Amino acid sequence: MSSKAWRQERDTPSLSEVFRTIAVGGGVTPFRRFLSFVGPGYLVAVGYMDPGNWATSLAGGAAFGYTLLFVALLSNIMAILLQSLCARLAVASGRDLAQACRDAYPRWVSIPLWIFAELAIIATDLAEVIGTAIGLNLLFGIPLEIGIFITAADVFLILWLQNKGFRWIEALIIALLGTITACFAVLIALADPEWGAVIAGFAPSREIIGNPDMLYLALGIIGATVMPHNLYLHSGIVQTRAYGLDLPSKREALRLATWDSTIALMFALTINASILILAAAAFHTVGETDVAEIDKAHLLLEPLLGSSIAPVLFGLALLCSGLNSTVTATMAGQIVMEGFIRLRLKPWLRRVITRGFAILPATVVILLYGSEGTGQLLILSQVVLSFQLPFAIVPLVMFTASRAKMGAMVSPKWLTALCALIAITIIVLNVNLLATVMVG
Repeated sequence: MSSKAWRQERDTPSLSEVFRTIAVGGGVTPFRRFLSFVGPGYLVAVGYMDPGNWATSLAGGAAFGYTLLFVALLSNIMAILLQSLCARLAVASGRDLAQACRDAYPRWVSIPLWIFAELAIIATDLAEVIGTAIGLNLLFGIPLEIGIFITAADVFLILWLQNKGFRWIEALIIALLGTITACFAVLIALADPEWGAVIAGFAPSREIIGNPDMLYLALGIIGATVMPHNLYLHSGIVQTRAYGLDLPSKREALRLATWDSTIALMFALTINASILILAAAAFHTVGETDVAEIDKAHLLLEPLLGSSIAPVLFGLALLCSGLNSTVTATMAGQIVMEGFIRLRLKPWLRRVITRGFAILPATVVILLYGSEGTGQLLILSQVVLSFQLPFAIVPLVMFTASRAKMGAMVSPKWLTALCALIAITIIVLNVNLLATVMVG
């Protein structure tokens, strides 16, 4: 690849302590080689089922039944395509998205992109703070005001995991995902949804664009699903694998990494759809259409589903979701800061700074409005993420479409066209929402 393809030469990788630390065995079966790539996709999938998804999916299912299942499916397809570009960028150029932005753009462009990325991570962390605090409250009765500050202690979990090795992080994430899946399997069985209506909900509806309230929630679902920090995260953690640097080895690494993220994201769709289906079956069908607060959903589950175990399973799944998202958001924050401005902080310090910015608005909302305000704050955080998306997607599509930057592994034109269409769609939806709000 020509050195003129990038403005700056590649330097020390982000997350250098785990860079290329996981061996990709040679001379083993194709399935064993695939297993060596399994992991990053599930860390990425965590961001697609964090507490922010819970708020938007619960509100969407309660208010509009199964209609917004189509949005969940559409946003998941968007995510699969965009995450495949992240893996392509990482394998072909050896850069994560933050490094690529720094190496391709002048500082007057890259610094604002860094600020937008940091704002997206703070919005993500805000959802995790609230979700984890609510989970602690639901399971153990800990007041939200105290639970918010307990969430800051998760830094010790992250430090311990990073000292154990990257595979331990992946194992914990997958174990927590398994717990969430088991909880929702039981909850859906208890809710007994109308499966014909569920299937119909995956079909597109013109009402989604025409109804401002539905569009607001649809944007929230997209913002909660296709998350900006995941684009930076995936392009960084793919490089934990020590794949060969010749072209055939890179092509194989890209193929296996793409399969890993695609399977994991289909798994995430199952969880997100389950949350929306649960809300539609348990709340919408009995006229409880105003369920934006997670704790309100928790209180209604037992009388509506007729089982005392339902709220416990709901709270446990929420707590697992918050813990999972905490780990991945911290790594994404490291990648963004190290990649854009070459500033390397200790993981615990980086975590304390980010969480401090998230705890402040969460505390203010709880003190002023109580738990009733947390649901709206969660949904707002996801809409903010949706507005941040173009600033990550547009550079990603441009880089991977450039033969000068990607060489022989440049994106095929059909993939570039689809991802460009995704970027345009999100921008148009954002402008439409902004115009609707301004008009009143």
